[in-house]
Amino acid sequence: MLCVDACNATLPRLKTGEKTRMTTRPLPLNGFKVLDLTAHRAGPTAVRQLADWGADVIKIEEPGGPDVDATGSRRNGPDFQNLHRNKRSLTLNLKSPEGKKIFFDLAKTADVVVENFRSTVKHKLGVDYESVKKINPRIVYGSISGFGQDGPYEGRPGVDQIAQGMGGLMSITGHAGGGPVRVGIAINDTSSGLLLANGIVLALLDRERTGEGQWVFTSLIEAQIYMLDFQAARYLIQGDVPGQEGNNHPTGTGTGMFQTADGYINIAAAGDKVWKRFCEAAGMADTLTHADYATPAARSKNRKALNALMVDVVRRHPNAYWVEAMDKAGVPCGPINTIDKVFADPQVQHLGIATPIDHPKYGPQKVVGQPIHMSRYPQPEKLKHTPEPGEHTDEVLNSLGYDQAAIAALRAKGAV
Repeated sequence: MLCVDACNATLPRLKTGEKTRMTTRPLPLNGFKVLDLTAHRAGPTAVRQLADWGADVIKIEEPGGPDVDATGSRRNGPDFQNLHRNKRSLTLNLKSPEGKKIFFDLAKTADVVVENFRSTVKHKLGVDYESVKKINPRIVYGSISGFGQDGPYEGRPGVDQIAQGMGGLMSITGHAGGGPVRVGIAINDTSSGLLLANGIVLALLDRERTGEGQWVFTSLIEAQIYMLDFQAARYLIQGDVPGQEGNNHPTGTGTGMFQTADGYINIAAAGDKVWKRFCEAAGMADTLTHADYATPAARSKNRKALNALMVDVVRRHPNAYWVEAMDKAGVPCGPINTIDKVFADPQVQHLGIATPIDHPKYGPQKVVGQPIHMSRYPQPEKLKHTPEPGEHTDEVLNSLGYDQAAIAALRAKGAV
């Protein structure tokens, strides 16, 4: 059953960015075994979340698989190394009888299986939820597909950019009249992965009460629509079809990106209180009583002219001036950083999200760490390196009772 006694304890306040782990306390997911059948990005994002919080993840890979995956990412490249840390690697041919037997031997005592094949592939391989459930009713089986597990698009391949387009994001991204624009990250891969990880943890909690596992699944298209959030709600509730607004906020006036004397900056001066602070700090107090800008409705109606006024004022001073002035006035603002400047930012460095790894083959690395902070689980000083293909094959098979002669025979058959 769930342990609740710790909830009544008085906990020390955790400083954001604290990196020393309490070594005597297991991580929240220690003791849970995960079989990772994922590739590309969406599935690995879900599994990474489980691995970072302590799950024993066995990454199952094809024997002699390519060094370059379907997305063009090389194993020794930053993308792969960032996605697959904190795992063990087992090579296994799921199309061979011996390989499939090993998979099901592992599944008997596993807590979670995660896959992101096309919706029909797992059934062809015989490693679908119903097949695993027969030998382990407690299994939590997680799936991500492009468009769902059934329906008109069942089995249709889907990748992030396709979902960005079909899910409406590209229609609201970019400058008006400039044509659809993709966002600069794989937002559907990452969001669907995080949503699946959340669903898996919910299913594990449910299993504590019921004793039964279940199938948890999501898709890139559902994740994309979910991430539309208020833009989708505008249509569902009011019938509005949002368009492209460039760097302006879709609904709030006074918020956008502006060119300064030495760069670019975002300012968020929406709402009467913050707008008043901005105007007073920026030397635009006369606009507070101007009929065209005195109310939110007036500012919305005359947004183009208002933006022109703000542009004229903001470009007179450099970024540092505006950051200091707006911060003092209580107006949200910030510069437009390139990625190198992001990681050079003192607050980002304080948060410690660039986390080191020592890789035995590739040397010292840094990857993107966890953005979640828990008062009882300070962030680790280091993460475990992404394994080489089959790095832990012997170790995993030994745990199932295979000796070295048996493992050699499996390798000779191409089963591992």
